[in-house]
Amino acid sequence: MPGGGVTSGNRTSVRIAVIGDRGTGKSSLIAASAAESFRPEVPPVLPPTRLPSDYYPDNVPIVIIDTSSSLEYRGKLAEELKRADAVVLTYACDQPLTLNRLSTFWLHELRRLEIRAPVIVAGCKLDRRDEEYNLSVEMMPLMQQFREIETCIECSAANMLQIQEVFYFAQKAVLHPTAPLFDQETQALRPRCMRALKRIFILCDLDMDGALNDDELNEFQVKCFNSPLQPAEVVGVKSVVREKLPEGVNELGLTLTGFLFLHALFIEKGRIETTWTVLRKFGYNDELKLGDDYLSFSKKRAPDQSVELTSEAVEFLKGIFSTFDDDKDGVLRENELEDLFSTAPESPWDEAPYKDAVDKTPLRGLSLSGFLSQWALMTLLDPAQTIANLIYVGLNCDAASGLHITRSRLLDKKKQQTERNVFQCFVFGPKKAGKSALLTSLLGRPFSENYTPTTSERYAVNIVQQHAGNKKTLILQEIPEDGVKKLLSKKESLAACDVAVFVYDSSSESSLNGAVELLSYVARQGEESGFGMPCLLIAAKNDLDTSSTSNRDSAKICVDMGIDAPIPVSVKERDINDVFSRIVNAAQQPHLNVPETDQGRSQKRYKKLVNNALMCLSVGAAATFVGLVAYRTYAARKNTSS
Repeated sequence: MPGGGVTSGNRTSVRIAVIGDRGTGKSSLIAASAAESFRPEVPPVLPPTRLPSDYYPDNVPIVIIDTSSSLEYRGKLAEELKRADAVVLTYACDQPLTLNRLSTFWLHELRRLEIRAPVIVAGCKLDRRDEEYNLSVEMMPLMQQFREIETCIECSAANMLQIQEVFYFAQKAVLHPTAPLFDQETQALRPRCMRALKRIFILCDLDMDGALNDDELNEFQVKCFNSPLQPAEVVGVKSVVREKLPEGVNELGLTLTGFLFLHALFIEKGRIETTWTVLRKFGYNDELKLGDDYLSFSKKRAPDQSVELTSEAVEFLKGIFSTFDDDKDGVLRENELEDLFSTAPESPWDEAPYKDAVDKTPLRGLSLSGFLSQWALMTLLDPAQTIANLIYVGLNCDAASGLHITRSRLLDKKKQQTERNVFQCFVFGPKKAGKSALLTSLLGRPFSENYTPTTSERYAVNIVQQHAGNKKTLILQEIPEDGVKKLLSKKESLAACDVAVFVYDSSSESSLNGAVELLSYVARQGEESGFGMPCLLIAAKNDLDTSSTSNRDSAKICVDMGIDAPIPVSVKERDINDVFSRIVNAAQQPHLNVPETDQGRSQKRYKKLVNNALMCLSVGAAATFVGLVAYRTYAARKNTSS
């Protein structure tokens, strides 16, 4: 099946550090490889040695770093190891003590230094060993204990035996690493590798019948290896699979099971570069994710512009939802959602901030609105992640065209309207004001008396039905009281905020004071940065006794700052007073409910006075100029008449 050349990713060189005890043959190994002949006399430590790009088939040059094991060189050794792409660890075949030192010192030292590079164990001076030695048997316990060892090999510089192979294996471990693809312990493909190969199989299964027929196999072969398969080769591939795994081939062709089996077989036979060639031809990097070339979303945008899905992308996602909703109950169960993302490296929503950001059924299923809400949140926070997952789940056109950059909020404010469909709302408030309960209410979850302080970023997102029948997506981001100063330390921190709400416990005057203090702080930041936004006060816990003084104070504050009166809500009593629709309405009118501080109001008056003064000066200057012109005209006429 494989043929032609292999690809090596985007690497321009491979840096290999050679380490080991003194006298194990490090320098002789490097010199023999570079000169392609044995040199009896070599310096104790060689300068960096370069093997040209045409030295090995991958056409990637190698830089080999010789090292010393002396104590005074330890700092330099650690630096070189941290820079290395691969490590060749040597021992002398005629000195058993140097072999023991691999497990008692060197490999533990690599772990202590947290070196993640693959390790090639090289036994040098093979020509000096007298007794019989079974390398695979002797090295198996060492490789099982230290999984970072990629392979073991013995060589002789004096006899030029397997010298080139040492650095070939080191380069191969970097360009075509085994660990991301194959679990040596279980002798099976790793899950992320299987997911990538499954996506490739589906892309190549052009007639979507669940098997690769002869023509599809040939197209796959040409795409990956630039050469077609001969009819006899196709028969041979199928025969190998059928013999080892009968379900790998059916009357239609090679099944997904057979396709995965073939790649596991290539790796077991030491031909891992074949699988890497396939993966890289389909855009995968060393982490088995699509590379940046596939995910570029280079459209520049201002800080107050956001990213949304286009209507075409939304329709595509609705179709995907329907396809994977096997029982057509309008809900994607956990197994159905896992199947949907089975061609992605992993489900993108298993971790924060997505994990608990949308409403789910009692069985952890996702409705269509919850599904689209997750995509809206991911698009707002990480457009590149959205592009990647659109591609993973089957969007075949330019995935970046599925995203839309919104108009600047500053421009929306001037035009007194917005075209956005997704609104981000920052939720501020003092501790125990009811912020988390508000987010929970947006998701339709029941109220809980248990108080758990929010210490990290938390989101809630849902689709809000407007009175006119329009639907908008509302994203609430809770800002812990302790995190406000950190958030506002950045000048552009409010640029992404379409609307802000300030929640307070309506039964507590201190809570109101805390919310007002935050409101003033945020409003002032908005005035200074130019990214002011509509703001609303929310009087939470309205089921508790509310003092008339607090009501009067909060109403006066709203009047003074030029925003709407507080919205009373009781999440506990499920009396939310249409608060989410009112938040969306405020975001849709970006020129209203923007709070003014006394300082901001004074600065605005001052600017107005300055502008008026400049206007008067300009009008006066114009009048003076006109008068001067008139006088000169009069004088000229008088002189002419006389």
